[in-house]
Amino acid sequence: MRDAPRSPVDPGDDHVPATPAAPRRRVDTWSVLRVVVRAFGLLSLAYWGYLAWPYPFPAVFFIVGAPLFAAVVWYLFRSPRSPIETDVVGKSVVETALVVAAGATWVSLGHPLVGLVFVVVAAVSGVVAFRRETA
Repeated sequence: MRDAPRSPVDPGDDHVPATPAAPRRRVDTWSVLRVVVRAFGLLSLAYWGYLAWPYPFPAVFFIVGAPLFAAVVWYLFRSPRSPIETDVVGKSVVETALVVAAGATWVSLGHPLVGLVFVVVAAVSGVVAFRRETA
């Protein structure tokens, strides 16, 4: 007896079960706002380095160094995949320091309203993120 042709979707002896898919992250308004706040904070630090220091050498160091330092500190202590375990208080202190630093750059550049709005938006998104993490 001859085997009937098999369709690609028919399971056979050589069928390998599919691996379970990784859980999808929930994307909503608050998570998008968190990404925008982080990106604006890093860009604020780079912009401060550009305007506050004489170009080329010290400015280039601060344009690259300030956001890079903030990103490394955030990754080490605040990110969901951070290699250093930190409690809630430590995470709050690190995030507050980074937000205040980014807001202070705008105050030092002569735009205190931009700095204040940034700090308020970052604080609200931080409180919402904190409530979600602890719930």
